[in-house]
Amino acid sequence: MAHGENPQTHHIDVTKPSVARMYDALLGGVHNYEVDQRACQDLLRIAPSTQLLARNNREFLRRVVRILVQDYGIRQFLDHGSGLPAQDNVHEVAQRLNSDCRVAYVDNDPMVHAHGRSTLDDNDNTLVINADMRDTATIHEATRGFLDWDQPIGALFVSVLHCLPDTSDDRDPGALIRRVAATLPPGSFLVLCQLVSDDATVRQDVTRLMTEATGGQWGRVRQTDEVRGYFRDLQILKPDLVDVVDWRPDTPPPPPEIRATDWVEWGGVARL
Repeated sequence: MAHGENPQTHHIDVTKPSVARMYDALLGGVHNYEVDQRACQDLLRIAPSTQLLARNNREFLRRVVRILVQDYGIRQFLDHGSGLPAQDNVHEVAQRLNSDCRVAYVDNDPMVHAHGRSTLDDNDNTLVINADMRDTATIHEATRGFLDWDQPIGALFVSVLHCLPDTSDDRDPGALIRRVAATLPPGSFLVLCQLVSDDATVRQDVTRLMTEATGGQWGRVRQTDEVRGYFRDLQILKPDLVDVVDWRPDTPPPPPEIRATDWVEWGGVARL
């Protein structure tokens, strides 16, 4: 990779599920193991619409990147908790519209980092950073010389904040979002969605399952008002915060009778 990479490496633990590999499995990918597939089956028993949500979330990511490049002229992206490569990754969507778009991917899953190195080696306009998404100072330093921090950036937190627990310090999800928003250049965009549910049983059971399965690498399923709190004092783009299938869809969104009812990906986009 022309712009380098974080040389830190970690052992890939195939004895317990990884959120990134589970997401890959739900999308029908091949970068996962039996332990991840079993965890997905357990998750589907609690929340049967999980696979649909993963696909809806991926479509939202593609759509929002395309719109930010096409309609708002964004030429650089910082993708927090990017996950394993899938069809139409952020750089592929953005660079189809403008080959000069730059994308920095951030993830601390060792398998994500390994695949990023191997698949993006020939793309000078991509960078893979092995870091916790909460380590904003590390990420900022690693992207110097690659991203122009004087020009607008599209900061992505797509389906990742539910992986972070609530804390009383600056590693809390809300504190993280406020910190990132404060450091982004004027004219930047913040894209954020996470899993939410009105059903307390779903919230509790999914959170318990994922916490146990991942060895504590999980936060919790939240409620819509909590996610709205992350956008406090930010200028939210139309159509406000919504189920992601309703965020500027390319086709008519699904009718109520075939929508997910157990939980949804909920969020939106703010301009800074």
